[in-house]
Amino acid sequence: MENGPLILLIEDEPQMRRFLRAALTGHGFRLVESETGGDGLTQAATRNPDVVLLDLGLPDIDGLDVTRRLREWSQTPIVVISARGQEQDKVDALDAGADDYLTKPFGVPELLARIRVALRHTAHAASDDEPIFRVGELCVDFARRQVFVGDAEVHLTPTEYKMLALLVRNAGRLVTHRQLLLEVWGPGSTTQTQYLRVYMGQLRRKVERDPARPQFLLTEAGVGYRLRMP
Repeated sequence: MENGPLILLIEDEPQMRRFLRAALTGHGFRLVESETGGDGLTQAATRNPDVVLLDLGLPDIDGLDVTRRLREWSQTPIVVISARGQEQDKVDALDAGADDYLTKPFGVPELLARIRVALRHTAHAASDDEPIFRVGELCVDFARRQVFVGDAEVHLTPTEYKMLALLVRNAGRLVTHRQLLLEVWGPGSTTQTQYLRVYMGQLRRKVERDPARPQFLLTEAGVGYRLRMP
């Protein structure tokens, strides 16, 4: 436990802190706790955590503002844990810079899985010598801009490849409609969600064995898409 990943928990509810303290330390994580957004920002700057767990309903600074301030200088994964469960709440948090979103109440196994994904993403982003991504039968060779399903090469259009590459680089994380539109089509297209439906349908037909029951490219209804990680 002395060498486990360091989690910064920014949460003002004592009962939730006790619950998470037991869950996280019991699974080998180190933990730093903050009850306010201001102290959380200070702890993030001084302790350099591996993952931030952030409640949105804080007594001093709204969690969205904490997220935006963290993103001004840090790429540490932020997993929001909040009782706000509306689609727009999730979209707002993800657009502010959060990496994932869990609605209270949630189970320990799901929380641990989301933390593991965040840690894997950080490790993947830090590695410059891994130009090939694999998950199940799907393989993306970034150096050659080639995509394979099993042994068969899949030929994607430039737009389809950009969509898939963005989801792969954020594997396991929820990518919002707005982020996809911004990075694939540009700033003038951030409301054109019909583009996503059309191209996602085409992409699934090419990389999924059964496009109606996708294994890799998952829909988060009303929010965005996620590339499934094991």
